Amino acid sequence: MLIADQWKEYTVLDTSGGEKLERWGDYVLVRPDPQVIWTTKKTNAGWKKPNAHYHRSDRGGGEWEFFDLPKQWSIRYDPLDLTFLLKPFSFKHTGLFPEQAVNWSWFAKIIRDAKEKEPERTIKVLNLFAYTGGATLAAARAGAAVTHVDASKGMTQWAKENAAASGLTDAPIRWLVDDCQKFVEREIRRGNHYDAIIMDPPSYGRGPGGEVWKIEDAVHPLVATCKQLLSDKPLFFLINSYTTGLQPAVLTYMLQLEVASTFGGTVSSDEIGLPVKEGPVPDLVLPCGASGRWMA
Repeated sequence: MLIADQWKEYTVLDTSGGEKLERWGDYVLVRPDPQVIWTTKKTNAGWKKPNAHYHRSDRGGGEWEFFDLPKQWSIRYDPLDLTFLLKPFSFKHTGLFPEQAVNWSWFAKIIRDAKEKEPERTIKVLNLFAYTGGATLAAARAGAAVTHVDASKGMTQWAKENAAASGLTDAPIRWLVDDCQKFVEREIRRGNHYDAIIMDPPSYGRGPGGEVWKIEDAVHPLVATCKQLLSDKPLFFLINSYTTGLQPAVLTYMLQLEVASTFGGTVSSDEIGLPVKEGPVPDLVLPCGASGRWMA
């Protein structure tokens, strides 16, 4: 398993009864997690006095219950000197998936190594379904020129605010609000190419024009199309999946079929997870989806 264990300001404190107890900087939250199917003794004091608790509804969705939480606060990811602005919003989210840090550190090293070998090379990275910009900022910090694409205007604005908080306002980042599939098709027609592609597709979603996205149907055709955007010397291709139906082996086969068959290199896929600080089982890691990685 790929474990995001380099955080200093984020910790999964405990897990029990379908929920996880997390410390986000100075604040403790309780949020639902479908992977937590066990019930254990809640010995951590945070369970009794969190700053906020997201209650899942039996009818779907849910709502936040606030006790002592600001409308916005921030945490840092020290290994890459990044700062993220957080706030509670719809369906339990805070604006950050901390498990993705293990991927940020992985591809940041690839970018830095490539820049060291060829200092004059402009490394172009395409980040699709880019959300609030975690991967965008990690790639930019490592020295890449990034094209950030997301269908949500609000999420893109949030990503720009994260860039400012991280001191990356002037970094070479192109911010685009667009349907990812349509953008990729237009880039192919324009003859543009990228040295690396990151995609973090939702299980289900809609584009700005109401386009329906269902990952099981759409992700393989998108990967096949994105292959046409890769440069002559591509560095990496990263796919993230939060859908339990797309196991690591599926991601591996897809990248082998569409990318490694053309460019060689190596493919590896695995679960990604977050270490849990407390609990009756030592060294527990909470699974948070899967990532497929191709590198030259």
